[in-house]
Amino acid sequence: MMECVAFNLPFWTTIAASTDSDGVYNAMGPGVARTADGLFKVTDPTGAYLELAADGSSSYARIDPAPVPSESHSANGRNAVLFAARVRLDSDGRAGRSQSVDLSVPQSLYLRTDAKASIRLWLQEPAGSLIAIRAVRANARVPFQFDWLRVAVMAAIVLLIAAWRPGSALWRITLNPHSVRQRLAFALPLLAVTAIAAVGVVARLRAAAPLSFHLPGEYTYDFDQYGHVADALLHGRTWLDLPVPRQLAAAANPYDTTTREQLLAQGVSPIYWDYVFYQGHWFSYFGVLPAVLLFMPYRAISSLWVPGGAMLPTSAAVLMLVAGFIIAGSLLIVRLVRRLAPHASIAATSMALLLVLIGSNVAYLGLRMNFYSVPFAASLLLSALGLWFWIGASDAKHHGRFVWHIGDAPAISLPHLAAGSLCIAANIGCRPTFALIALLGFPLFRQQLTAAWHYARPGAKTGTLRATCTVLVPALLMVVPIGAYNAVRFGSPFIFGDAYQLTVADMTHYAPSAANILSIAGYYLLLPLRATGSFPFLALSPTPLAQWAYTEPLVGGLFMLCPVLLLAWALPFLRRRLRASGLWSTLIGCLSLAVVLMLVDAARGGLGWRYMTDFGWLFALAAIAVMLVVLRETDAAVLVFPGISGASGIPSVSSIPDVPNAHETVTLANRNAANCQPRRCRPCSALWFIRLALLALMLASIAITLLSFFVPGRDDALIHTYPTLYYSVRSWFMAL
Repeated sequence: MMECVAFNLPFWTTIAASTDSDGVYNAMGPGVARTADGLFKVTDPTGAYLELAADGSSSYARIDPAPVPSESHSANGRNAVLFAARVRLDSDGRAGRSQSVDLSVPQSLYLRTDAKASIRLWLQEPAGSLIAIRAVRANARVPFQFDWLRVAVMAAIVLLIAAWRPGSALWRITLNPHSVRQRLAFALPLLAVTAIAAVGVVARLRAAAPLSFHLPGEYTYDFDQYGHVADALLHGRTWLDLPVPRQLAAAANPYDTTTREQLLAQGVSPIYWDYVFYQGHWFSYFGVLPAVLLFMPYRAISSLWVPGGAMLPTSAAVLMLVAGFIIAGSLLIVRLVRRLAPHASIAATSMALLLVLIGSNVAYLGLRMNFYSVPFAASLLLSALGLWFWIGASDAKHHGRFVWHIGDAPAISLPHLAAGSLCIAANIGCRPTFALIALLGFPLFRQQLTAAWHYARPGAKTGTLRATCTVLVPALLMVVPIGAYNAVRFGSPFIFGDAYQLTVADMTHYAPSAANILSIAGYYLLLPLRATGSFPFLALSPTPLAQWAYTEPLVGGLFMLCPVLLLAWALPFLRRRLRASGLWSTLIGCLSLAVVLMLVDAARGGLGWRYMTDFGWLFALAAIAVMLVVLRETDAAVLVFPGISGASGIPSVSSIPDVPNAHETVTLANRNAANCQPRRCRPCSALWFIRLALLALMLASIAITLLSFFVPGRDDALIHTYPTLYYSVRSWFMAL
């Protein structure tokens, strides 16, 4: 009904349209002329319009695209024909709104109008523009369209509502990672993600091309930084094999923006944007590890069929890393939920999974698949894996010689400890700020560290030394080579080269303004959404600052994009409720680290959407714990108390005085004793309302995330990168 009726209202309301139009005889304004090829050329934007009569039988006008002869394309692009243009449709003398159309996408050519007598289409392009329009026609009849993508989106929404509605069966099914059926249900969507990523990677490998762009008098933009790093390492160099202009090398201060602008004005080229220039060579300040693990192997393997090897497309690397994080992050969340609430439901677990995927900003990385996204995606993957290993290190099932026992503290699996340290330390070679999550090891292994401090037996000292080496040796295997690589390039293991990058400011003398830090931090978290009346119903929000700093256009702050993350601030008040899991202090560490990283990014990086990745996932981890408490998923976690029981093995209230909600816990236990299964009971009204509220907030977060892809003006907006998808989705809301 929605697809055939609601979304096709333009078809049903224009069946009786007259389709009479003098489109071929459009009256032309004085600022537009028709070329010999049948195209329209804008000569004066103040008079560039087409005018025709309408009879009011249809609420839509249609633009007819013109065929473009191949010779109409100019080699230098100055007189190239425009297939995407800005237009404005006025109705009966009333000004309409500006909108874009893509003449190669039929869905974008129908424009809504309420004209009863006349229509005027303004061509809002600069003078000299050639536009592939043949005519505009009034009284148009909109064709019926059945869109399978739209049906799939609606089906996904229905499935989410069915899964998360307050009375759903998924609230009554306990998460059980050992269940074969649940493992299959968990694996299927991850296999789908893997398949989609594989198809995308193959498509990009087949269409691979150098991503280097240059216009006279401007910087050279080369987005193959990682490919150049891989090529340099394979040839035994630390510097990139890119040409260095003699004038730039001879400049007294090549980092000075005025000096570089003068060189560009003199025709000096290439001067690479956002590359490191140091002692007469080009470098990259991005972490080297992705180049070693992805770009170097591909270049070496592809040399079997391409002389010298081929360069791995950066977008392919981002796809692989994003898919890897979705898998590793999902495993981490399942393990985390299992520790926080051993009897958590499938519905709550699935909410937690989507909360992390939205809050981590991975959707932004998946949209902007350039080299800026590589270190963030790689560090998300490594950090998720590292925490997954560390949280699983104290699992009771670990036995054998590679397990560290000390005192009464839970045993620790040394292989898990080593693997986690290796992954977390590897962040030094990707996005170094992520390596700070190593600090979470102190609260996570607090019991073992406390026991090691108090026990002084020789055997205990030996075990402690072995555990210490298990942590440090894998970390040093990552940190030492990366430090040596930096020392060879810049003379210090702690310098990555970002101070020598050629960008909007002289980074060798740049000092962030303290006046901007609080403003940027506020924008990062609470920048309000800006609603509009037309697709995509969101717009970029202004972010004024007291002094200059790097700013990227944003749709909204982290908590506005995903309101459920606000729950993270309640974590400090839930110590008693989460004490049984042993993870409260670790999650407090996540929350504290998220705030610190946000302030560091605000001070050093400015305001960048991608920088939300540094701290968004940490806020999400903290919010998950609060969400489980709010949903009362942790209540069932205290039903089992080893060594504490009353009659018939049921605990009494007096025997568990330190457990929150003890009376409710005993009530649940008594129900179990009476052969009643609490999960099968109807939720109380308060819990029903909480589940409904979270359902609404999660759906809103998903909708905001998806709509933000389509906002014009943002970096890598779909209107430019995937115009067919943009205009196809925009046509869904044609009736509005």
